[in-house]
Amino acid sequence: MLTDRIETKDGTSIYFKDWGAGKPVVFSHGWPLSADAWDAQMLFLGQHGYRVIAHDRRGHGRSSQPWEGNHMDQYADDLAELLEKLDLHDVTLIGHSTGGGEVARYIGRHGSKRIAKAVLIGAVPPVMVQSEKNPGGLPLSVFDGLREGVVNDRSQFFKDLPTPFYGFNKPGAKFSEGVRDSFWMQGMQMSIKGAYDCIKAFSETDFTEDLKKIDVPTLVLHGDTDQIVPIAAAGLLSAKLVPNATLKVYPGFSHGMCTVNADVINADLLAFLKS
Repeated sequence: MLTDRIETKDGTSIYFKDWGAGKPVVFSHGWPLSADAWDAQMLFLGQHGYRVIAHDRRGHGRSSQPWEGNHMDQYADDLAELLEKLDLHDVTLIGHSTGGGEVARYIGRHGSKRIAKAVLIGAVPPVMVQSEKNPGGLPLSVFDGLREGVVNDRSQFFKDLPTPFYGFNKPGAKFSEGVRDSFWMQGMQMSIKGAYDCIKAFSETDFTEDLKKIDVPTLVLHGDTDQIVPIAAAGLLSAKLVPNATLKVYPGFSHGMCTVNADVINADLLAFLKS
């Protein structure tokens, strides 16, 4: 078991976990979380014979908090440096939400020579914000609201956001104070600058051309009641743009399905890894 750091070319310290042995599976987390968001998947896949690695994105978690570089190109380049410094090959990249954008941009910028497979879970591609080219996206005002929440009362905002994130507001949903507390703790670990900048990165970056460059088997997983990254403008479109994609839609699942429906997601990830 290894928990360590790398230093990127611009001097940013990136924290990562590296557990188990076997074929490597590398996870990219969503905003405003950290590698801890993947605990359920890392434990399960590690127990099933995989080497599981997850990093805290710059500005998030236990990584350092630079003023600059909080954008998708740099996030992808940081991921590339991690794979290179660990000398990983035959990797399955798994990205949730913002992390799905990071995975797409990594392949778009660095190619797939180290990559065997990819998984996009509730991921932000192809592009979240509404525009003339993307009428099905969310209005800019939605993301302005996120920025306002981060600036005005970040702590309260990160206590409120888990309700739609994990679907706790749906009829019959079981609220977990523990899940909310974990989300709050991860959100509060990140820098306010990183939190603020990353909203623009995940909402306004257009990943269309990156998706078209993904030339490895790709699994697209999305809940059809995702209140954070609505499926119609995200998973459904991404699955059409990635040349060799398989789409799986989960009825009634939320954006936070890797946590609240970990048993289902874990089983599907393991089946894809073995396929």
